[in-house]
Amino acid sequence: MTAAHTPLDHDFYCSEILRQTDELRAHLTGADLSATVPTCPDWTLRQLAVHVGGAHRWVAEIIRTKATAVVPQERVLDSSGPEKDEPEALDEWLAQGAALCADALRDAGPDQAAWTWAGEATAGFWARRMTHETVVHRVDAALTVGAEYRLAPELAADTIDEWLDIVTYVQAAKLAPAAAELRGPGRSIHLHATDAPGAEWLIELGEDGVSWRRGHEKATVALRGPLTDVLGVFYRRLPADSPRVEVLGDAELLDFWLQRASFG
Repeated sequence: MTAAHTPLDHDFYCSEILRQTDELRAHLTGADLSATVPTCPDWTLRQLAVHVGGAHRWVAEIIRTKATAVVPQERVLDSSGPEKDEPEALDEWLAQGAALCADALRDAGPDQAAWTWAGEATAGFWARRMTHETVVHRVDAALTVGAEYRLAPELAADTIDEWLDIVTYVQAAKLAPAAAELRGPGRSIHLHATDAPGAEWLIELGEDGVSWRRGHEKATVALRGPLTDVLGVFYRRLPADSPRVEVLGDAELLDFWLQRASFG
């Protein structure tokens, strides 16, 4: 991936996997685990939690075994959730999975080779990916239960950076037909966080595909608001017409992006 901004420290990511999982667990405490997640309507809260905990265990296995090819998730011990249905069992299972993931990544260090689905085949990729996977699904849980959530500015900004890295890679590698449509000519999107100095991005849709960089520049459309809310819109966790943000210029271009920016 071609990043326009340096990722955060590996140890920070490892610690944040644990912290964000703790926040997720707090959102789930006392909640109706059968409730539908509005931002992931195919899942209940319990299924959301199992997805996160299963991903943590899957990545821990990839790193622990120094896998050079994809590891089928069904081969990963306990990846389908706790044996018991009690909320306490789910809470303990989530905590254990986060610890397995963070410990494996910390022991490996960022440069250990590891299979990934992206261009960067290192443990460092997975530390960053699991951090933001946990962040976004923690937001899903908070929205489901009506809880407030706040993200540190450097973490929220890096979540946007990583998403742009992913979309750029997926498009270049031709992994998603929808992402292939994110092209020019001469169209651009500006993201502007009003409460975090330096948290601004310019995304250009050129003939050759998506490119991006940090900076304050004019664009075809601008999305402005608090950083956490800009992230929410960009990750499709908050509607673009939310009163918490402002869209200036060609709103259809922003919608065009949001409909097509994808993992594949």
